[in-house]
Amino acid sequence: MTRTVAGFLRRRLSQGADRGGAVLRAGGSDRGASAIEFVFLTPLLFLMIFGAVQFAMYSFGESVAKAAAQAGARTARAQADADPAGWSGAAEQKAYDYIDQLGRGLFETRPDVDSARLGDNTVRVEVTARVPSILPWLDLTVRASSEGPVERFVPDDGG
Repeated sequence: MTRTVAGFLRRRLSQGADRGGAVLRAGGSDRGASAIEFVFLTPLLFLMIFGAVQFAMYSFGESVAKAAAQAGARTARAQADADPAGWSGAAEQKAYDYIDQLGRGLFETRPDVDSARLGDNTVRVEVTARVPSILPWLDLTVRASSEGPVERFVPDDGG
């Protein structure tokens, strides 16, 4: 009995030594297991990397749109009473200038910038743009708006 156990162990050791793996295995061969793991895990890894890059592009696009809307709203607030006919164009141009300065080439097409006067005392600038998508099934549109009261300069009459 002792000889059969020793012979069995000797055969198992010699079989495991040429494969470079664990010498005593519980249930058959695991040849090709790392190739199968590679096939399943590589697409998941790439999806995670592309997702991280896509998230960064979307976040940066949202920040650029927000900064452009705020810059346009500052211009609109300052010029709405001083230049009733041209404040809207100046505010939109300021927003486009910010987009060109901060995020040139970031958006798929030229962003849409709209400005409006809400009542007598408030102006609003809204920026809408599409961020390019690495993942084909995503539709990523960023929207940012900024509004505030119109600046009114009232002379001090000394009273």
